[in-house]
Amino acid sequence: MASPVFRLEAHFTGRVQGVGFRYMARQIAMGFTVTGQVSNLSDGRVQLIAEGAEPEVRDFIREVKSQMGHFIKETSEEVVYGPAHFRDFQIG
Repeated sequence: MASPVFRLEAHFTGRVQGVGFRYMARQIAMGFTVTGQVSNLSDGRVQLIAEGAEPEVRDFIREVKSQMGHFIKETSEEVVYGPAHFRDFQIG
């Protein structure tokens, strides 16, 4: 049985759709050892799920917030441990 992986699920609100948020998140992810997915939600939020070593995931999320902060009004985060769900980082 595989060891549980650190997973952070973040929801971003603000002017986060239609501004290249998902594409920028994917580009930023390429600089980190993370897997996951970033998706637009029907309620106007963006959901970002990142898996990997906790420090790497937290640094990745911090960098997304830093580069896209002018579009973000609020962020909610939830940490979950469990089996890995992703093999790479993708746009959903």
